[in-house]
Amino acid sequence: MPLNLLKTYNSLLELDSFNESERYTSLSRIFYRDFIETTNSFRDKAVKPTPQEGKTTIEVLFHHLTTRSEGKYHHRVYDRDRSIRIHWIKFHLQEKKSESIEVFSVKDKQAIRTYIYDEKESYIVVLEPKNPHFYYLITAFYIKGRNRYKIEKKRNRKLEGIF
Repeated sequence: MPLNLLKTYNSLLELDSFNESERYTSLSRIFYRDFIETTNSFRDKAVKPTPQEGKTTIEVLFHHLTTRSEGKYHHRVYDRDRSIRIHWIKFHLQEKKSESIEVFSVKDKQAIRTYIYDEKESYIVVLEPKNPHFYYLITAFYIKGRNRYKIEKKRNRKLEGIF
């Protein structure tokens, strides 16, 4: 389990041999290191978890970053592809790699969203600018299937600047 704490971008976490409890513990340690022990920022703006009424924002964020919505009622289930890359989020927020990474903003139905798109690794981090001082971290996930076309459509609608 502690070996996962040593993993860096673009290596993948080793979770397949763990039972559910061990997997949760391993992911929690990485999440704690990357999101609780340290503050995050992107382009000099703080990055915060999205608040959800009646729930602890950090727990909601952890759950959202390690699960995906499934089925008619959108129940959240464990997502291996998201989980084995959870340690990539901080790397992308810090913009440690410039080649094959594109940052763009798009006006979606609900709000303006800023995307950090790693085309080579098929990975994206989604932020929502809330004011000139901070972003909400909406999600981050491995892009596969139809999601690739959705991202391409968003890239084609990108705004002039980064919000």
